[in-house]
Formats: sequence, C-alpha cells, structure tokens
Amino acid sequence: RTVTRALQQAVFEFARSCTTHRPRHYQTLGRLAVVKAVFDVDRRLAEVANTFDFMLQVTQVNFKSDWSEFKRRRFERVPALYYRPLPVDPDLMKRKLYDTPIERVEDPTLAALFREKRRELDRQLTMLTERNTPHFFHGSMQLFGRIENRLLKLASDILQKYPPRTREPQKNGYLTSDAIAEHARAEIESYRKDHSDFSAAVEVREDISSGLMVSFGTLLIGEGTRLPTFRLEAILNHEIGTHLLTYFNGRAQPFHLLCMGLADYQELQEGLAVLAEYLGGVLSPTRLRILAARVIAAESLIQGADFVETFRVLNRTYGFERSAAFGITMRIYRGGGLTKDGVYLRGLVSVLEYLKDGGDVDPLFIGKISADHIPVVEELRLRRVLSPARVVPRYMHTERGRERLARVRETADVFALVERRSK
Repeated sequence: RTVTRALQQAVFEFARSCTTHRPRHYQTLGRLAVVKAVFDVDRRLAEVANTFDFMLQVTQVNFKSDWSEFKRRRFERVPALYYRPLPVDPDLMKRKLYDTPIERVEDPTLAALFREKRRELDRQLTMLTERNTPHFFHGSMQLFGRIENRLLKLASDILQKYPPRTREPQKNGYLTSDAIAEHARAEIESYRKDHSDFSAAVEVREDISSGLMVSFGTLLIGEGTRLPTFRLEAILNHEIGTHLLTYFNGRAQPFHLLCMGLADYQELQEGLAVLAEYLGGVLSPTRLRILAARVIAAESLIQGADFVETFRVLNRTYGFERSAAFGITMRIYRGGGLTKDGVYLRGLVSVLEYLKDGGDVDPLFIGKISADHIPVVEELRLRRVLSPARVVPRYMHTERGRERLARVRETADVFALVERRSK
C-alpha cells in the first residue's frame, strides 16, 4: 500500500509539472473500476456480520427482575443475568469467515479494510461463546482497549464540575415507550419523504432494558422506558439521525460493510451521535455525567472491582441514585465485562478535535466507519468508488444546527456543549 501511494504521488507530481493534465488529487490516480473479487469478499463478510447483532446478544433480557432482585438483596449480591440464545453457531461462522478469499483482492486499501473487519468479527464470535466467563472481558479489552489517563481525568472533571441531582428539572414531564415510538415513526417518515429507501422500523420490546438501541435497520425501545420530554429531539437525533441514518447511507453504497460497520466503527459512531444531541437538541449536565460515569465504571472493571464495588463507587462517591448506578454498572458488567461504554465520551472528544482541525463533516455520515477510515473513505470518493452520503441529518439543515456546528469548530471543549435547563 505504501509503495502504491508513493508511485501515485510521483505520477501526480510528474503530471502537474511536465504535462497539461491536472489531476485533482494523487488518489484520483487509483483504480476506478472494482473487480468482482472485491464485491464477493465484501458480500461474504457482510453475510457473516448480518447473522448476529453483537450488542443485542450480550445484553441481558431480564433487567427489571434483576433490579428488583438486587434491591431485595439490599444491594449486596449480583443477580443472575440471562441472555438471548445465540442465533448462529460461532464455529460455523468462523469457518465461513476464513473461507473468504481476501487474498484475491488486489487493491491494498480495500484488502486492509477487509482484514480488519475479519479480525473484529472473529473476536466478536469468540466473545459470544464466552459470555459470562472471565475470557469475555479479555475479548472486550481487545475490541475496545483501555481507558486512557486523559479520558479518565476528563470523566472525573465532569463529575466534579456538575454536582449530582436527583432529577432533571422538568416542564413537560416524561414520555412513555409508546409515545417515544410514535414520535420516532414520525421522524423516520420525515426522512422517508425525501428518501424512499429509508425504511427503518420501530419496535417496543419487553426484552430490552429501559432505553433505546438500534439493531441493523430497526429502532428498539425498551417497554419500560420513560424519557424526559425535553430530551426527545436529542435522542431522536442520536438514534435515528445518526445510527439509522448511517446504516441506510451505508446500504446505498456499493459495499455492504459500510452499513454493517467497518472495524472499530463504534467510537466515531457514538461520538457523532452524542454530538448530534447537542447540534439538534440538548446535551444536559445530567447526560454528560452519565457518559462520564460509564468511563469511571469501565475503569473500575479494568482495575478488578466487582459489580457491587463499582455500584457503590457510582452511588456513594459520585452521588448517582441507586437505580441509575445499577443501570450504568449493569451495562459495564454485562456478558462478563464489556468496556464498550467508554467509547461514548472518547468518541465525542475525537469528533470535536476532528472538527476543530477543519475536518469535513460529509465523510462522517457515509456509513459506519472509524476515525482511521476517514482518509480511506476520502480516497475511495476521489476514485469515484464511493459516492457522497445520500441522506444528511435533518438537524444539519437548521439554522440552530449550523450555528452550533460553527461553534464546535472553534473549540474542542466538551464543557462548552452543556446546556442547563431552567425549571
């Protein structure tokens, strides 16, 4: 890949200096046509990725009863966690994964993307076989890494700056799961009017813990979810304007993996989704405290603390209500120890720094990619292998969204995003 880039740069300079040809960029000199082997490998990897939703499979199904049992045991004993049956045989999926002939892909850029995704799928399949064992945690560390000192300090600063409060000041109360679903369907319909293939679905599920999550092209809402009314627009921008939008944008590209997600896409995806809360809605101190608490809880897990110890840190040291502390701790300890929740705050910082450095917003919405893939996406766009993002988030068209984005480009300060609510 390095030799290829050097040759392209040499030819680019020669063309500009010694000929009348004026290529826009050295990357436009790459191959414009994609051979059949590339699409075959992409299809095979996407088929494996499409057979299971990793986050859904490692999320427990009995959150309500777990909380009741934890209270009944005076917050001293961890309840038994239960998970969905595996939809696939991981060993058979691994066989299919490594039968994929990536070596036939001549393009070094695409071959590198495919190998990265194969390694990630391999680790995820291994982790599914190791749910509720110590090995699961080690797989999580391979996927999501450690909590850096810089990130840990930021999380600590957030929790110190914004004192705990029992509840967010409210004017209009809370929305139930059915009301959220109604608003979500209306939001999806607004996108579908301009893009008929934005065919997302909404489901209210009793086997989902309170909250929202996206599984492929479907928004799942926990049956017991109660959302502060003022948070509605922010959460719709997070789940629909980011997660679902990048899914359908990726599906419109020639490569299936852009909708399933390239390797390590979660950090950029969640950081962009949190930023979307600010650009189109509200990012409150309470919300930022939750993101910081997830980092603290992940570090507590990494340092060897058990479930109850981490729960006490959040409840007694940082002032979270018991129910909130339990929910955060449960997310971190699901499956046997999942450090994924640390990527929300890390991803937000990464996106802010990218935008402050003058980074282009468009590549961020082309599909589910990581920050490391932005130069690759730009290269493939210049080579006309990929097309621009088909759907742009609704909040990017509003005056408020544009003003806030301009503000973000001036500073990479997380604290500048927070808005306090008045009673």
